[in-house]
Amino acid sequence: MNGLVRFISGVMTSALMAMAVIGGAIFLLNYQYEAQGPLEETRTVTIRSGEGRIQIAEKLQDAGVVSSRQLFVINHFTRNFVRWFNGQSWRDLKAGEYEFKPGASMRTVLETVAKGKTVLYRITIPEGWTSQQIVKRVMAMPDLVGDISQVPAEGTLLPDTYRFSKGSERNDVIKRMQTALEKTLAQLWEKRAPDLPLATKEEALILASIVEKETGIGAERKRVASVFLNRLRKGMRLQSDPTIIYGIVGGKGSLGRPIYRSDIKKETPYNTYHIKGLPPTPICNPGRAAIEAVLQPDSSDDLFFVADGTGGHKFSKTLKEHNAAVANWRVIEKKARLKAEAEAKLRKQQEANKKKATVEVTETKKENATVSDQPSAGASEGAQKNRDRVASASVSVSGAGVTPMVLNRGEQEGGSAPQTDVPATGPKVQRLIPLPVRKPR
Repeated sequence: MNGLVRFISGVMTSALMAMAVIGGAIFLLNYQYEAQGPLEETRTVTIRSGEGRIQIAEKLQDAGVVSSRQLFVINHFTRNFVRWFNGQSWRDLKAGEYEFKPGASMRTVLETVAKGKTVLYRITIPEGWTSQQIVKRVMAMPDLVGDISQVPAEGTLLPDTYRFSKGSERNDVIKRMQTALEKTLAQLWEKRAPDLPLATKEEALILASIVEKETGIGAERKRVASVFLNRLRKGMRLQSDPTIIYGIVGGKGSLGRPIYRSDIKKETPYNTYHIKGLPPTPICNPGRAAIEAVLQPDSSDDLFFVADGTGGHKFSKTLKEHNAAVANWRVIEKKARLKAEAEAKLRKQQEANKKKATVEVTETKKENATVSDQPSAGASEGAQKNRDRVASASVSVSGAGVTPMVLNRGEQEGGSAPQTDVPATGPKVQRLIPLPVRKPR
């Protein structure tokens, strides 16, 4: 009996000790999990695809993000076990580039990596760009990887700002743009105004691309859209200049010069001065606002519009009104051209004057340098007077201990002394007749 009691007592004691140990371990783990981390400054860590739990823990410890790789691994395992026990899915650590703030706790670090909260980069696609231009920008992003298999069809990408993690595939970003366009177009098509002369979503997208290229002013989009819709209803040609450009350069986007009369006369599948109705495809990738303008346009009787010189357009209901607006625009255009030519001429003249002044300054410096190497008239006269004074003194006080004149080689050899002799105490003059001083121009 006593043995049984002792056995039960021992078992209970061991159980209590085990519970105490487990409780202490849990307390320690939880403390380490919630405590402030060792990181002293913001740091970025890149976890590559295929790296395991232990490799990731070692990388975080080496970067100073966590204090112990063992505790990181244990916490990750125990938290996942609790999730599994409660019927939740196991949460693996994800690859990517992560940014950790100073003092980030192990909880913050573990949740950041487990939830894939990577550093996000952004790429902004302007409205009205062609698919070729968009692909070029995506390819230029250094934080994306992979190639784009082919340029998407025109009008299938939604211009917007997209965020991505470092190392994302370029094709995946393109697919996101395509998905966004499809979703946006479907939503707006369902809310379209009744009695639009557009049979399909694709036709709406084509017209939206023309509206997008015609005006960059948001307040004008719906009115511009109404002009084209009114012309479609009346069977009039759209006569849109951007369609001329696209018919010539395609996905390059820009003609690089003004439109000539020969361009207007050039027949292409896109030139709406020649074809009736809509061109075969969009001429760019329109933004959400342009699509919405086409599907929910302003109500108007306008059939024409032309630039008004302020960045906007003058809208007209009749051809007479439109011709007057065009004539006014021609005057504005001529004034702007003359002003630009005058400004260009002035800039050219200023550049020429600046260049001339630079040359003159350089020549003046050279002349001054030449003059500084030659004796001035005053210096020559002073030297001559000095020679006269010394010669006079030598004659009047010879034999009185005054140093006589130093003769040149001609005198020493018995020849006549040239006029270039100088006293030992005077300056050495190279010429009796000084060169004239040239004044700078």
